[in-house]
Amino acid sequence: MTSTSQPASLVVFTHPACAGHDPVPGHPEQPARLAAVLAAFDSPGLTHCALHEAPRAMRDDLLHAHDRAHVDRVFAAGGTGQYRQLDPDTAMAEGSLEAALRAAGAAVAAVDHVMSGPRSRAFCAVRPPGHHATRATAMGFCLFNNIAIAAARALDVHGLQRVAICDFDVHHGNGSQAVFWNDARVLVASSHQWPLYPGSGRDAENGPHDTIVNAALPAGADGEAFRDAWRSRLLPRVDAFRPQLLLVSAGFDAHRDDPLAGLKLDEAEFGWLTGELVAIADRHSGGRIVSMLEGGYDLAALTASTRAHALALLR
Repeated sequence: MTSTSQPASLVVFTHPACAGHDPVPGHPEQPARLAAVLAAFDSPGLTHCALHEAPRAMRDDLLHAHDRAHVDRVFAAGGTGQYRQLDPDTAMAEGSLEAALRAAGAAVAAVDHVMSGPRSRAFCAVRPPGHHATRATAMGFCLFNNIAIAAARALDVHGLQRVAICDFDVHHGNGSQAVFWNDARVLVASSHQWPLYPGSGRDAENGPHDTIVNAALPAGADGEAFRDAWRSRLLPRVDAFRPQLLLVSAGFDAHRDDPLAGLKLDEAEFGWLTGELVAIADRHSGGRIVSMLEGGYDLAALTASTRAHALALLR
């Protein structure tokens, strides 16, 4: 248990190349999202957060969470410099591979950073997002599963035995669930709208080790329903797991202004939940947290939500 008298630090990992992924002009997962997220760090209380350049992930980093055939397919599609459609929602063009490698590299660097000292926190302002990518498939705007790569780094390189992934994106992180379905060392806790893409995330999906915890919310659910789901079902399970590292899939598309779904949250809910996760991290993981950007497609809501999330990470 770590004393909370030591101030928390927050480092932001990002890279300009993450704005270079733009295969489909007008797509909701657009380069302007990166600027909207980074604008939050010009806000009072956040201007002191250090921005670090995300390194490029190595193939071996990717292989901790993905099959070699999948990694080879993404490299091959990105290596042509031409437009390639990978699934109905996911495409690559010039700049896409570099963006994906920097996003995955941010996950690796962020884990290494927070493991270097107590009450150390990192936020990865990167795109494309990752939590829909499975071991074998790119899907749902995602090429590599950044949060799964972060968890694998903590397990396989830093030797941790209990890592928790907390996902509040409005879309269920089917890829993260699938990657760790059979791994008792990783707890995956998720709130999300259901029914909605990708169709997974029912409450009964628990995994063979009971380390998958889903809280499905109906369209129209508001902040009170969101808080109740986390208070009653998800946070107690995360706390009981006693994670040695807490990872966050920070998707802000459950915001009421987001165009891709139907939950009715505002930025205060993201700040509240982040504060609850900080308290768990302070109890069990030396305050260490890595947060990865996932969804969020209304630009003003994205800036406001990132600000609330980052301010809470500094508590």
